[in-house]
Amino acid sequence: MGRLNYAVKADPESTSKATASELHISFKKTREICHHIQGMKLTQAQAFLNDVVVMKKAVPFKRHTDGSGHKKGPMANGKYPVNASVEVLKVLRNAESNAEYKGLEPSRMYVKSIRANRGRVIRGYFPRARGRASPKNTTTVNIEIILSEVL
Repeated sequence: MGRLNYAVKADPESTSKATASELHISFKKTREICHHIQGMKLTQAQAFLNDVVVMKKAVPFKRHTDGSGHKKGPMANGKYPVNASVEVLKVLRNAESNAEYKGLEPSRMYVKSIRANRGRVIRGYFPRARGRASPKNTTTVNIEIILSEVL
């Protein structure tokens, strides 16, 4: 699958980009993580995702709130999406490495744009009794991150 464009145009001298394609994680959970860390400083976003992985902090869920209980603090509903947090953290580290390679200062970077898009669906089936079958599809997620330097 060819990559055409990022969703946001960015200045190549002051930004770094990273993308990950067809990750086997939940789109709904990834969307909520991306919505929460949009605009955070890079170090703050990494610390938050590390806390989610060890289940110290919850991600506030705004849209997909079925089955999520109330959590401490200013949020109403929240969950601990560990697998999605690990994958988003990997892409953040990749973008940080790209910034270092370009000569930018990672401590001055912030998350300018982060998007989670639905990827392709991997079709599968689950055999049932009497010769029937039920679908067992795997959804995938594409993530793109643009970090920008605070001027």
